Amino acid sequence: MNAEKRHQIFTRLRDANPNPTTELAYSTPFELLVAVTLSAQATDVGVNKATAKLFPVANTPQAIFDLGVDGLKSYIKTIGLYNSKAENVIKTCRILLDEHGGEVPETREALEKLPGVGRKTANVVLNTAFGQPTMAVDTHIFRVSNRTRIAPGKTVLEVEKKLLRFVPKEFLHDAHHWLILHGRYVCTARKPRCGACTIEDLCEFKEKREYA
Repeated sequence: MNAEKRHQIFTRLRDANPNPTTELAYSTPFELLVAVTLSAQATDVGVNKATAKLFPVANTPQAIFDLGVDGLKSYIKTIGLYNSKAENVIKTCRILLDEHGGEVPETREALEKLPGVGRKTANVVLNTAFGQPTMAVDTHIFRVSNRTRIAPGKTVLEVEKKLLRFVPKEFLHDAHHWLILHGRYVCTARKPRCGACTIEDLCEFKEKREYA
């Protein structure tokens, strides 16, 4: 795919959604960090239901740490893998309090040292909370990047590096959200809605389908 076509694709995605953002509910970088940590192998809707009860009670490292593992579990038990996630969040709160003054660090290196925080989670926090031009490649972005040929790759890291290289700079900050939302609602895994896609004529997917 050439640079002009990529520019047109992101121009259309921007025109359709000028201010994209995560569907996770949060109001501070710490709330986002917790929400993203909880969202692994879970839906944003499910996480939002849990944090809607948790955050009014505890939404700082100290407050959640004070809940303890069992206390935190009572709020997030509807989320998959909640046992290990509760332990990771409590450990993360301890590290934030001991090493970062209770603040979420703004570097990938520091974020990835937190329990349960991998490269993708770190990228989400860096991009969404701190405005850094990172690219958190999840299953939706991986699929859309390969189908459209915007940034084809065999691994998540390969796709991430290609997106950072190929996405025009003016779109880089929001590209993560546009691609996730496009994959979640239009370029879906089993039945892509090609007939309702705003970039269908620019897409290089060879098996286009006319699902509305």
